This record gives sequence, structure tokens and C-alpha cells, in this order.
Amino acid sequence: MSAHAHRQLEEPGQTQEPAGHATTPALADLRFRALLGTRSWNDLPADVQRRFCKRLSGNAAATYVGRITELRMNRAGRILSQVLRLIGAPLPICLDTDVASVVTVTEDATTGGQIWTRLYAKQAGFPQVIHSAKRFSGPTGLEEYIGFGIAMALTLHVEGGTLLFRSAGYNLQLGRFRLPLPAWLSPGALTVSHAETGPGAFAFTLHLAHPLFGELLDQTGHYRDQH
Repeated sequence: MSAHAHRQLEEPGQTQEPAGHATTPALADLRFRALLGTRSWNDLPADVQRRFCKRLSGNAAATYVGRITELRMNRAGRILSQVLRLIGAPLPICLDTDVASVVTVTEDATTGGQIWTRLYAKQAGFPQVIHSAKRFSGPTGLEEYIGFGIAMALTLHVEGGTLLFRSAGYNLQLGRFRLPLPAWLSPGALTVSHAETGPGAFAFTLHLAHPLFGELLDQTGHYRDQH
């Protein structure tokens, strides 16, 4: 996409809402919509569209509050989550469920992307806080950056009104260069889903599977919009 076209997509005055969806001033950031395409975007519920079109520039933030209702890891998944503590612990490090969770999304002023901060309470001790950045760059146009130069390319899909993020390879970023991680270093195929569960409410799931080590991680949380 050219820089000119990218600017046009982000201009609030250029927004044209699909039939059946009310025009809302908050629907100003159209980058997720552009990656999905009009047909898939129109298959999403209006509240999901609203969350992923919300402009978060300046001091704006989106906050979602809920609980983790399911969390399972096999032995390999538990080992992986502990090893990844060396690079900031991007996966849950304990199996506590029915605990509070808060997700906050803010602007990444450096890249123009989004900073996602996820807080998971524990039954004992301080909560775990996971930081990552969604950047509109890389081979697929969207990637999740977890720090230490490590990023995961993502593709977007819609199935049955549910928004899906699927991993499409991992890479190590060294300055301007991207080095694809070899398959033997890959943690597996990751799928994140965002499904509407009612007015202002949604379910988040994270699934990580490895071709050799099986189902590493399954996590489900239920959240509500905070206004």
C-alpha cells in the first residue's frame, strides 16, 4: 500500500461505513479493516469493528476488564513459558484461573502501531504483566513485537463473525534487517480469537500448538469494554 493510500485510509473524513452499521466518530483508524478487506470486515459484529477502528493517538487508551476462565498447558508448554521469561515472559507463567485480568491498548508513538498491555492476576503474589506491540509492518502488513528483537508476522481472518489472528512466521530484527527464525526455533502455530459474547462483551482465546510437542497452551478470557 502506498503512503498516500495509507494516509487516506486513516483520515476520518474518508471513512465510509458498510451498510447496516452506524457511522461513529470513533471509527477513525482503518488499518485492520484494510488488512481484512471489505467483505470480511462486514462479517464482523459492530462492536468488534468499533474496537479495532478506535483511534488511540495522544493520551487515548482502550481498556477491557474481565477474568481468565480457562488456562491449560501441557508439559512442553509449561517449560516453554518458563524459558521465555528470559525475553520478558510473553506467555502466561502460571495456571491460575478465575482471576482478574485487564487489557489496555495505547498508541506506540515511535512506530504508529499499538502497545498492548495485559495484566493477569494470580491467586498469590503480584500479577503478571505482558507487554507487546502490534506494528503495521512486515511481510503480512501486521506483526506482534514482543521485544528483544523478536517479532511474529500475523494474518487476519474472519470465521463465523469471529476475528482471528494467526501466526505466519517468526523473525529476529537487527536494525533494518529481518532474519527469519528457523523452524526448529519456532514455538509453534499461534491463533488468537476475538469473539463477541454480548453487548460490550467479548471472549479472547489464545491457542498455541507445535507439530512435535502438541497443544502447548489454551487460554480463554472474558472481557467487557470500559467507557
